[in-house]
Amino acid sequence: MHFVSIRIITGDVARLVEFYERATGVRAVWATEDFAELRTPGATLAIAGTRTVPLFAPGSAQPAANRSVITEFLVDDVDQVHRNLTDFVTDFVTEPTTMPWGNRSLLFRDPDGNLVNFFTPVTPAAVEKFAR
Repeated sequence: MHFVSIRIITGDVARLVEFYERATGVRAVWATEDFAELRTPGATLAIAGTRTVPLFAPGSAQPAANRSVITEFLVDDVDQVHRNLTDFVTDFVTEPTTMPWGNRSLLFRDPDGNLVNFFTPVTPAAVEKFAR
């Protein structure tokens, strides 16, 4: 098995794609007006509109209803990323904080309320875990 992507269903694909492009610096690849992907070496963030939901199963997903998933991005310097996002992100959940497992994390919400974690490994064990 190979983990490929996570998909966010949204009521406004263009708005959410624009947010993630700006937050990550990754340009989206658009398949249709209802579906775009931000591809990174480790995984892909897919963003799809509500019109795609019935293709899987009507009513199976709804936008802006997530309260259990955190989408995470490994970044080189989370403190620098935080400084770059302060005039753009409107809902920071936590400022950069060093977690007990050795990552320095910045938690915020995207425009649909989904949690996003940008993190940088800072302890030797965490750095080793994420060595590229």
